[in-house]
Amino acid sequence: MRKLILIFLLSGILLFSVFVLAKTTASDCNQYCSDPATYDPPTDQVCICNPLEAEEFEVIVDNIINFLFKIAIVLAPLMIVIGAALFVTSGGNLTQITRAKNIILWTAVGFLILLLAKGIMALIESILGIG
Repeated sequence: MRKLILIFLLSGILLFSVFVLAKTTASDCNQYCSDPATYDPPTDQVCICNPLEAEEFEVIVDNIINFLFKIAIVLAPLMIVIGAALFVTSGGNLTQITRAKNIILWTAVGFLILLLAKGIMALIESILGIG
């Protein structure tokens, strides 16, 4: 009796998951690319979706700058801490002190360049009336 109940329970779960997870076939590539989690690709076409999800050059540049900015927000404090650790543990060694100063200096310069890039993009967009 327990085996029978278990079989019915498992088959019910399986059938329920098949109906819930079933996808419908998209009528065209635009429909499939807009929501690939919901639709299967059309059977009569080969769909190549835009991986950048951007149609204009400004959007691509803005996406690249945003990606680099997110990486820099993580790496900049880490590099400053590494430079500070080198500085503290240098023990008077001038080459290690110079190396630590250069790490901190170029981390700050790189982060400033990314900040300016975001600011310049915002300025150009406001001047041209894009954003």
